[in-house]
Amino acid sequence: MSADENAAAVRQWIDAYNDRDTEAEAAARTPDFVAHVPGAPGPLNSEAWAGFAFSFAAAFPDLRLTVEEVMANEDRTAARVTFRGTHRGEFQGIPATGRSVTFTSIEFNRMVGGKVAEHWVELDLLGLLGQLGTIPTPGTVGS
Repeated sequence: MSADENAAAVRQWIDAYNDRDTEAEAAARTPDFVAHVPGAPGPLNSEAWAGFAFSFAAAFPDLRLTVEEVMANEDRTAARVTFRGTHRGEFQGIPATGRSVTFTSIEFNRMVGGKVAEHWVELDLLGLLGQLGTIPTPGTVGS
């Protein structure tokens, strides 16, 4: 696939997630899809990825991802993504706070036939946890 086609495929994958269209989101991945997520005990298969990804949607029902930028070539993409939502459900043991959050990720993908075959994501979980009030934020440390 061309660089432009791969960039468009990644945007469509994220659009499917924003629409909570689990079928379209899954269809954007290859059958042997693997994801690499910080803190996970190992690579996630397609089913484990869906559970992880949609756990965010359960905890932040209005969560929207905005693709800020995508760089692509014939078999790889890199994207800067901003997440925005309101913490209305339990997230990794943290009860709902009602707080609005904004955090970012850097995402790399290996593409095969216009689909995501392998995904690496680096989420700003430190920033997210600070906004949820579970850890001190840099501006409050030592105050």
